[in-house]
Amino acid sequence: MSTRSPDHHDTVVIGGAVMGSSVAYWLSQNPDYDGSVLVVEPDPTYERSSTTLSEASIRHQFSTPVNISLSRFATEFFADFHDHVQVDGESPDLGFRETGYLFLATEAGMPTLLMNHEVQKACGAEVALLTPAEISDRFGYMRVDDLAGGSLGLRHEGTLDAYSLMQGFRRRARHNGVEYVEDRVVGLTLNNSRNLVTHVELASGRVIGCGRVVNCAGPRGRWISEMAGLPLPVEPRIRSVFQFACRERLEGAPLPLTIDPTGLHVRTEPPHYLAGIPPDPDTEVDPDDFRVRHDDWEERVWPTLASRIPQFERIRVTQTWAGHYAYNTLDTNAVIGPAEQVPNFFFANGFSGHGLQQSPGVGRGVSELITYGAYRTLDLTQLGYGRIVAGEPFPEQAII
Repeated sequence: MSTRSPDHHDTVVIGGAVMGSSVAYWLSQNPDYDGSVLVVEPDPTYERSSTTLSEASIRHQFSTPVNISLSRFATEFFADFHDHVQVDGESPDLGFRETGYLFLATEAGMPTLLMNHEVQKACGAEVALLTPAEISDRFGYMRVDDLAGGSLGLRHEGTLDAYSLMQGFRRRARHNGVEYVEDRVVGLTLNNSRNLVTHVELASGRVIGCGRVVNCAGPRGRWISEMAGLPLPVEPRIRSVFQFACRERLEGAPLPLTIDPTGLHVRTEPPHYLAGIPPDPDTEVDPDDFRVRHDDWEERVWPTLASRIPQFERIRVTQTWAGHYAYNTLDTNAVIGPAEQVPNFFFANGFSGHGLQQSPGVGRGVSELITYGAYRTLDLTQLGYGRIVAGEPFPEQAII
């Protein structure tokens, strides 16, 4: 990597959680990239980042090939995580547990489930369609009388330690020479004649010259984009998580991350369980709002849990927290790559809840664009900013 100046960096990454640290990691790992990298992160504890507050799961069951491919690459990356990120022979433990995802469908939802299944099989995902009887055979504790079927991930789906994933990227990137600074971006300076970002202004008063910037600001990504005059339909939306204990043992296969037709999801988190449901209405919140929506537990989560799994009538909440989705209101899909209007401004935004699992592939993709001017491995062109400008959605149907 090139010799850095205190006042200039070739690439400034805005946001240092899992996405920003993945971009920094891949740039620093690539011998063809010879520039300096600065990551600007206002909270080095990451205690309120979407990464830390996520439920930290990964699946291959998406509706678009590009999202399936991103998750398939992630599971390959996780399998050799230690070798990829180790520093002096040490690396964080991802703690990956292969528990699967189970999407349940009524008659009304079966056409979408079947369509998604065909796409997933064509992309090499290991998934199985189950009849209600087959669901009952595997998960005898589950009520199935209102169901028409389900889709179960057979391999490579499960949970991991989100903080360890981020720290693996971050530690290796710093080992490779990436600089992290605790600060907040408050402005971007553009060269009016060339329409390029030339400087990044920080809350501390420091002004950093740059060759390019990468927006990895998560739920705050829209405000970073607006600093460059670029509209971005991404907003913070709250997601409450409820951990609970159950008095009765569920006899049968362990409970996968199960998505009910109501929108509720629940999964095993030994020795407890985790559950959540999107708020109704599901609207933008203040980025500093981390209030758990306890009314949702009483009015929507617990009744639905008990209806689907009768043993969950007798449960006790043991822990709660809330985090944010960086929700793309156009099509719930990621926005990745440069803006034609400001060619040295790169997006890695709007993941709508699946950014953690896509971080390895997105970081690699952005690093390829920066280094080579084009994707060299997985083509992420469909997720580009052009569709935002044109107002042409590229929707992801399987959002939880």
